[in-house]
Amino acid sequence: MKNSVDPFTVEVIRHALTAAAEEMSFVVMRSARSPLLREAGDLSSAITDHKGDLIAQGRDIPIHLGVMSFTVKKFLERVPAERMQPGDVWFLNLPEVGGNHLPDVKAIRPIFLEGRLFAFAVSLAHWGDIGGAWAGSYFAAATETWQEGVRIPPLRLVTADGIDEEKRDFLLANLRGPAEREGDLLAQVASTRAAEARLVRLCEEHGAATIRAALDRLDDLSEAQMREAIAGLPDGIYEGEDFLDDDGPGGKPAAIRVRIEIAGDRASFDFSDTDDAVAGPLNTTPFVAMAAVYYAIKAVAGPEIQPNGGCYRALKVRTRPGSILEPGIDKPVVGGNHETSQRAVDAIMKAFEQAVPERLTAGGSTTAGLLIFGGKRRDGATGTFYETHGGGEGARADRDGLPVVRVHLTNTMNTPAEIVEAEYMIRVDEQRLRAGSGGAGRHRGGEGMVRTYTVLGDGLSLTTMFERRVVAPYGLQGGEDGAPFRVTLHRAGTSRELSGKENLALAVGDRVVMETSGGGGYGKA
Repeated sequence: MKNSVDPFTVEVIRHALTAAAEEMSFVVMRSARSPLLREAGDLSSAITDHKGDLIAQGRDIPIHLGVMSFTVKKFLERVPAERMQPGDVWFLNLPEVGGNHLPDVKAIRPIFLEGRLFAFAVSLAHWGDIGGAWAGSYFAAATETWQEGVRIPPLRLVTADGIDEEKRDFLLANLRGPAEREGDLLAQVASTRAAEARLVRLCEEHGAATIRAALDRLDDLSEAQMREAIAGLPDGIYEGEDFLDDDGPGGKPAAIRVRIEIAGDRASFDFSDTDDAVAGPLNTTPFVAMAAVYYAIKAVAGPEIQPNGGCYRALKVRTRPGSILEPGIDKPVVGGNHETSQRAVDAIMKAFEQAVPERLTAGGSTTAGLLIFGGKRRDGATGTFYETHGGGEGARADRDGLPVVRVHLTNTMNTPAEIVEAEYMIRVDEQRLRAGSGGAGRHRGGEGMVRTYTVLGDGLSLTTMFERRVVAPYGLQGGEDGAPFRVTLHRAGTSRELSGKENLALAVGDRVVMETSGGGGYGKA
């Protein structure tokens, strides 16, 4: 059957599925309540087959999309297919169930075609608060996962009869900003419904058997493309390492190490020598490590390869139990999602410098650059303003780095100053390039930015969660490092540089100055 579908039909089905996944993301952005989703786009969408293998994804955030390659597979280990009914939407956020950190909540809708379970639509959205010890659910001093928020095992929150109000009310009662959370939740439900409608229409046009055969063909094509791309890399063993600034507030640097073996059309990535799990919230899951590998190998070897279950068959990833990348379910992980994941990518890129330096970018602002302001909004409701900040891209062999972009695994946008000031008791005083922050070289690293916030209301809190403050973005092939990240609190005539992981109370008139890191240079100047 897999060879009976003509290539034109295969391409039509491929583009239709991709369009369905992209439409899911548009639905969330256009109907969510929180600025984090509707403005910054901290969300991702994917469609898998009935076994949980990826078949389509939106143009979203690589760290999310890589993780969602495993979410449904792990979900099915807890919820067998016979328990599912048309109209169900299940929610979960457990890191150990194909996940990353608690704020990234997944909505999973089983899709039935011609009376059989055929696929799953998965909407991942970062909720601005998931409970826990601190507003925004980033607790810098966390030593266990239960301090980071509500842990949601697979929970059937929606059926064909509608939302289960008792479960919804129980969940929202444990979160800050429940009205905003409910709006985001409903946006995710709507996005999965849109994907279901697209697949039903596709089935009416082609039939489930034809779609299934096309998916098998697409898997095989992607596997062949990936193997060809890997075969284009020189055989050998390559090692790289990168460092977290610290293992939590006031801690010491922690290493992420990788050993890559390229052998013909296969590649293995072994992170066994990575440091042990840390006390603070910088641990992460094996699924995040795999997402980092999937991103890096596509970026280096085959950026045009269609992402699906087939293209990952040639890759092997190993992590070590007890390490930062496989710490056990009790460890805190909230910052590891977007900080440690980037260290894994940078370690891979440093390893590949020995093999294909001409394909690489020097170190960039590979951090979320996260600030979270918590407290009363302008409308009096409790809420959080969660903002990631881009920085300089590293330079390449053929050009300078770009200024103020999200690098590697992140792909969110900034929240416009007008939205910040309209909804929160904060004023944005300036936003400009950070002149001279890019590292020197034959090609110079991109510049970071400066953004200044002034606090206008009582009772606000601040959380910082960022890297590249101690270990600066690295240069390649003799290029110089970029300027490190820096956040400064100005209060009543005094100034203090904040650490990369900190929770503190703010006062009216406080000024918070964010200076994001520049990119590393490439080649000797």
